[in-house]
Amino acid sequence: MNTLASERGWLLDPHLLKLVHQCRRLIHSEFGVKLHLTEQHLEQQLADYAGKSRSGHLIRTWETLKAQVPQLQRDSENTEERENPKRMYRGQAIADGQPARAVEEGEPKDGTPPRKKKVIYRGQVIG
Repeated sequence: MNTLASERGWLLDPHLLKLVHQCRRLIHSEFGVKLHLTEQHLEQQLADYAGKSRSGHLIRTWETLKAQVPQLQRDSENTEERENPKRMYRGQAIADGQPARAVEEGEPKDGTPPRKKKVIYRGQVIG
């Protein structure tokens, strides 16, 4: 039976604990979320926020931590395999239910002319 303490024995290493605290601090400053060392899925949450982050410092710190703890590499590989690839925009997943625009510019496929946009300048309709 694995307990939380036996699974997180690597947190007793002061160098690794320093990296975890640094990740937590960077996550708190960027996302406003306080992660605690006693949380059930701390490793998963650290990986999720590092994946969403725009901060290169957080990403490098997480990669350094992951490289030094083999258990974190296995866990992150397992979660990447389970997740479906998602379309991302600025670190956030895009809902796939949104229909893509069929025609960006020009005439639509059915041959009708494109709809003219009504332009208003200083309260007067132009063109």
